[in-house]
Amino acid sequence: MIKEKTKKRGRPSKSELKRRRRAEGKETVIKCVFYIGIALILGIFIQQLSADQIVHKFKNPSFSGIATSSHWLTIENQEFNRKEAIKIEIKAYREQLERDKENTTLAKFLRNLESRIYAQLSRQLVDNLFGENSSTSGVIELLGNTIQYTLDEVTGMITLIITDSDGNTTSITLPIGSFTF
Repeated sequence: MIKEKTKKRGRPSKSELKRRRRAEGKETVIKCVFYIGIALILGIFIQQLSADQIVHKFKNPSFSGIATSSHWLTIENQEFNRKEAIKIEIKAYREQLERDKENTTLAKFLRNLESRIYAQLSRQLVDNLFGENSSTSGVIELLGNTIQYTLDEVTGMITLIITDSDGNTTSITLPIGSFTF
Protein backbone atom coordinates (compact mmCIF):
# COMPACT_ATOMS: atom_id res chain seq x y z
CA MET A 1 0.00 0.00 0.00
CA ILE A 2 0.97 3.49 -0.70
CA LYS A 3 1.11 6.00 2.01
CA GLU A 4 -0.71 9.17 1.33
CA LYS A 5 -0.12 12.41 3.03
CA THR A 6 -3.01 13.58 4.90
CA LYS A 7 -3.64 17.06 6.04
CA LYS A 8 -3.58 17.62 9.65
CA ARG A 9 -6.50 19.11 11.23
CA GLY A 10 -6.38 21.47 14.02
CA ARG A 11 -3.99 24.14 15.03
CA PRO A 12 -0.95 24.81 12.78
CA SER A 13 2.51 24.61 14.18
CA LYS A 14 4.70 27.63 14.97
CA SER A 15 6.94 27.04 11.98
CA GLU A 16 3.90 26.82 9.75
CA LEU A 17 2.62 30.12 11.15
CA LYS A 18 6.01 31.80 10.57
CA ARG A 19 6.11 30.54 7.06
CA ARG A 20 2.61 31.83 6.38
CA ARG A 21 3.45 35.23 7.91
CA ARG A 22 6.58 35.51 5.77
CA ALA A 23 4.61 34.60 2.64
CA GLU A 24 1.94 37.15 3.51
CA GLY A 25 4.65 39.77 4.19
CA LYS A 26 6.29 39.03 0.85
CA GLU A 27 2.94 39.33 -0.89
CA THR A 28 2.28 42.62 0.87
CA VAL A 29 5.69 44.00 -0.08
CA ILE A 30 5.23 42.88 -3.68
CA LYS A 31 1.78 44.48 -3.82
CA CYS A 32 3.16 47.73 -2.32
CA VAL A 33 6.06 47.84 -4.78
CA PHE A 34 3.63 47.11 -7.62
CA TYR A 35 1.25 49.89 -6.61
CA ILE A 36 4.07 52.36 -6.02
CA GLY A 37 5.55 51.49 -9.45
CA ILE A 38 2.22 51.98 -11.15
CA ALA A 39 1.77 55.30 -9.31
CA LEU A 40 5.24 56.49 -10.43
CA ILE A 41 4.69 55.46 -14.03
CA LEU A 42 1.30 57.17 -14.10
CA GLY A 43 2.84 60.25 -12.50
CA ILE A 44 5.51 60.44 -15.18
CA PHE A 45 2.99 60.06 -17.99
CA ILE A 46 0.58 62.52 -16.45
CA GLN A 47 3.31 65.15 -16.23
CA GLN A 48 3.94 64.73 -19.96
CA LEU A 49 0.29 65.28 -20.81
CA SER A 50 -0.74 68.81 -21.56
CA ALA A 51 -3.70 70.05 -23.45
CA ASP A 52 -4.09 73.14 -25.58
CA GLN A 53 -6.90 74.62 -27.50
CA ILE A 54 -7.15 73.27 -31.05
CA VAL A 55 -6.89 76.21 -33.43
CA HIS A 56 -7.05 75.89 -37.21
CA LYS A 57 -4.63 78.10 -39.13
CA PHE A 58 -4.22 78.27 -42.87
CA LYS A 59 -0.70 77.62 -44.06
CA ASN A 60 -1.11 79.77 -47.15
CA PRO A 61 -0.61 83.46 -46.26
CA SER A 62 -3.17 84.46 -48.86
CA PHE A 63 -5.88 82.95 -46.67
CA SER A 64 -4.53 83.67 -43.18
CA GLY A 65 -3.21 87.18 -43.77
CA ILE A 66 -0.07 86.43 -41.76
CA ALA A 67 3.04 87.51 -43.70
CA THR A 68 0.89 88.24 -46.75
CA SER A 69 2.99 91.14 -47.98
CA SER A 70 6.21 89.11 -47.95
CA HIS A 71 4.35 86.29 -49.70
CA TRP A 72 3.19 88.69 -52.42
CA LEU A 73 6.70 90.12 -52.74
CA THR A 74 8.09 86.62 -53.14
CA ILE A 75 5.57 85.85 -55.87
CA GLU A 76 6.33 89.19 -57.57
CA ASN A 77 10.06 88.47 -57.44
CA GLN A 78 9.60 85.00 -58.90
CA GLU A 79 7.48 86.39 -61.75
CA PHE A 80 10.06 89.11 -62.45
CA ASN A 81 12.91 86.60 -62.49
CA ARG A 82 11.02 84.30 -64.85
CA LYS A 83 10.24 87.18 -67.23
CA GLU A 84 13.88 88.31 -67.19
CA ALA A 85 15.08 84.78 -67.85
CA ILE A 86 12.72 84.55 -70.82
CA LYS A 87 13.95 87.92 -72.15
CA ILE A 88 17.58 86.83 -71.81
CA GLU A 89 16.82 83.54 -73.53
CA ILE A 90 15.04 85.32 -76.41
CA LYS A 91 17.93 87.79 -76.77
CA ALA A 92 20.48 84.95 -76.83
CA TYR A 93 18.38 83.12 -79.42
CA ARG A 94 18.18 86.24 -81.64
CA GLU A 95 21.93 86.77 -81.35
CA GLN A 96 22.49 83.14 -82.31
CA LEU A 97 20.25 83.61 -85.34
CA GLU A 98 22.21 86.73 -86.35
CA ARG A 99 25.50 84.85 -86.02
CA ASP A 100 24.07 82.02 -88.08
CA LYS A 101 22.95 84.51 -90.77
CA GLU A 102 26.42 86.07 -90.90
CA ASN A 103 28.10 82.68 -91.26
CA THR A 104 26.07 81.47 -94.22
CA THR A 105 27.79 80.92 -97.53
CA LEU A 106 25.82 83.74 -99.14
CA ALA A 107 26.82 86.22 -96.41
CA LYS A 108 30.48 85.24 -96.76
CA PHE A 109 30.24 85.64 -100.52
CA LEU A 110 28.65 89.12 -100.20
CA ARG A 111 31.35 90.26 -97.74
CA ASN A 112 34.07 89.02 -100.07
CA LEU A 113 32.43 90.69 -103.07
CA GLU A 114 32.03 93.97 -101.18
CA SER A 115 35.68 93.85 -100.14
CA ARG A 116 36.79 93.34 -103.72
CA ILE A 117 34.57 96.15 -105.00
CA TYR A 118 36.04 98.55 -102.44
CA ALA A 119 39.54 97.42 -103.39
CA GLN A 120 38.75 98.07 -107.06
CA LEU A 121 37.36 101.55 -106.26
CA SER A 122 40.46 102.29 -104.22
CA ARG A 123 42.71 101.18 -107.08
CA GLN A 124 40.79 103.39 -109.53
CA LEU A 125 41.17 106.36 -107.18
CA VAL A 126 44.92 105.75 -106.91
CA ASP A 127 45.19 105.44 -110.71
CA ASN A 128 43.33 108.75 -111.10
CA LEU A 129 45.72 110.40 -108.66
CA PHE A 130 49.04 108.78 -109.54
CA GLY A 131 48.57 106.93 -112.82
CA GLU A 132 49.76 107.79 -116.33
CA ASN A 133 46.58 109.69 -117.16
CA SER A 134 46.16 111.28 -113.72
CA SER A 135 43.64 114.03 -113.19
CA THR A 136 44.14 117.09 -111.00
CA SER A 137 40.75 116.90 -109.29
CA GLY A 138 37.67 114.69 -108.92
CA VAL A 139 34.67 113.75 -106.82
CA ILE A 140 33.45 110.26 -105.87
CA GLU A 141 30.06 109.51 -104.27
CA LEU A 142 30.06 106.32 -102.20
CA LEU A 143 27.17 105.22 -99.95
CA GLY A 144 26.16 108.78 -99.05
CA ASN A 145 29.77 109.89 -98.49
CA THR A 146 31.57 112.29 -100.79
CA ILE A 147 35.30 111.98 -101.47
CA GLN A 148 36.79 115.02 -103.20
CA TYR A 149 40.44 115.10 -104.27
CA THR A 150 42.64 117.82 -105.66
CA LEU A 151 46.24 117.74 -106.88
CA ASP A 152 48.37 120.87 -106.47
CA GLU A 153 51.24 120.39 -108.92
CA VAL A 154 53.13 123.44 -107.63
CA THR A 155 53.47 122.16 -104.05
CA GLY A 156 53.31 118.48 -104.97
CA MET A 157 50.48 117.79 -102.51
CA ILE A 158 47.24 115.83 -102.85
CA THR A 159 44.33 116.89 -100.66
CA LEU A 160 41.48 114.45 -99.90
CA ILE A 161 38.33 115.91 -98.37
CA ILE A 162 35.88 113.26 -97.13
CA THR A 163 32.37 114.42 -96.23
CA ASP A 164 30.05 111.91 -94.53
CA SER A 165 26.26 111.86 -94.77
CA ASP A 166 25.91 114.03 -91.59
CA GLY A 167 28.09 116.80 -93.07
CA ASN A 168 31.24 116.09 -91.04
CA THR A 169 34.42 116.54 -93.05
CA THR A 170 37.86 115.00 -92.78
CA SER A 171 40.80 116.47 -94.67
CA ILE A 172 43.94 114.47 -95.56
CA THR A 173 46.98 116.05 -97.25
CA LEU A 174 49.61 113.78 -98.85
CA PRO A 175 52.93 114.70 -100.53
CA ILE A 176 53.41 113.11 -103.97
CA GLY A 177 57.12 112.58 -104.34
CA SER A 178 58.17 111.49 -100.85
CA PHE A 179 56.89 107.89 -101.02
CA THR A 180 59.62 105.43 -101.92
CA PHE A 181 59.70 101.65 -101.97
